[in-house]
Amino acid sequence: MRKHELASRLISFLRKRYRRELEHPWHDDPFKVLVSCVLSQRTREENTEAASRALFTVAATPHELARLPLRKLEKLIRPAGFPKQKARRLQAISKILLEQYGGRVPRNFDELTRLPGVGSKTANVVLCYGFGIPAIPVDTHVNRISRRLGLVSPNAKIEEVAPALSKIFPRRYWHVLNRGLVLFGREICRPLRPKCSLCPLSDLCPTGKQKLKPKKTK
Repeated sequence: MRKHELASRLISFLRKRYRRELEHPWHDDPFKVLVSCVLSQRTREENTEAASRALFTVAATPHELARLPLRKLEKLIRPAGFPKQKARRLQAISKILLEQYGGRVPRNFDELTRLPGVGSKTANVVLCYGFGIPAIPVDTHVNRISRRLGLVSPNAKIEEVAPALSKIFPRRYWHVLNRGLVLFGREICRPLRPKCSLCPLSDLCPTGKQKLKPKKTK
C-alpha cells in the first residue's frame, strides 16, 4: 500500500511543480530521438545537444545519414565523445532502417532492441519521446530516485526497474514519471546532497527520513 500511496503523491507533485514543462509537446521525430539517444551514451546532456544540432543540420534522415562520409560524420558528432564508435553505429542503424523498414523507425520494443547499440533504455526513449507511446525510460535520475524512494529494491538490476515501476504507476502517467523525475532529480533529489528539506515526499522516503531525523542530544 505504501508504494501506491507514494506513487500517487509523487505524480501529483510532479504534475503540479513541473506543470509548465510537462505541458510542452513531448514527442518528436522518432529518427532524431533515436540518433540523439545513441549520441547521449556515456556523455553529458549538453554534449549530446551540441552533437545532435550539428548533425541534424546536415543529415536528419536515415538516407542522408547513411550517405554521409564517415569522417565527416565523426567530426560532426565529436562533442558527444567516442565519435568513431558512434558514427559506425549510427550508419549501421540507418542502413538497417533503409533495408528492412523502408527508412522508418520501428515502433516495437523488440525490433528496436535488435538495432545496433539499442538497449531497453534507448528503446523506451524512442517509444515514449518518438512515438508518444507510454513507456518508462530508466535514465540515471529515474534509476536513482526510484531506489532512493524505495519504489524498487536497492539491489534490483537496471533492467528490472521499468517493469517494477510499470506495476505501481498507471500507464497514463508513465511519460510524466520520466520527464518529471529528470526535473526533480536536477532540482531537489540530486545525486549528491539531495534537498530533502524541500521535498514533499520526505515523510515517505527512507533517505529523507534518515536525513531529517532529529539529532540526539547528549
